[in-house]
Amino acid sequence: MGLIVLVIVLLLPVIWMIATYNTLVALRNHIAESWSDVDTELQRRYELIPNLVETVKGYARHERETLEKVIELRNQCRADRGSIAHQAGSEKQLVSGVQRLMAIAEDYPDLKADQNFMQLQKELVNTEDRIQAARRFYNGNVRDYRNKCEAFPSNLIAGGFDFKPHDFFDVDPAVREAPQLDLNHD
Repeated sequence: MGLIVLVIVLLLPVIWMIATYNTLVALRNHIAESWSDVDTELQRRYELIPNLVETVKGYARHERETLEKVIELRNQCRADRGSIAHQAGSEKQLVSGVQRLMAIAEDYPDLKADQNFMQLQKELVNTEDRIQAARRFYNGNVRDYRNKCEAFPSNLIAGGFDFKPHDFFDVDPAVREAPQLDLNHD
């Protein structure tokens, strides 16, 4: 009987270590999967931006510098495969550029009424919503992983097996909402 108790007492920490390790691995894999979702939505945004820029170019030829900067930022973000923190910084610059692009559009009533522009802007708004949802899911996984890595006693396993911290992905949406078209011109 004493031998059984001793075996149980010795096995419980081993079982706990295995369970904790496996939980950390699962959380790390959830982070990788959820980042893939974020990346997919970012790629969708990258594909929309050139069409939006080309549409605006037709109306705002003298805004060339801003338009070219947005495309340059888009290309940088699309090629960026660095750390999450570095990508977040690049994305913040792109968001700022897209916001400037939308501000330019506000100065051109004919552009705001253009159906192609309206559709592109609506798609961009939908994409931004999807990016935000994927970002929240990713950040939730990072939060759960960090909590597990930092809370005692699981932090002993995380530190012992070199589980690295992951960064949150924090970027404001490029467009909050699609503008409403006012057809009542008096």
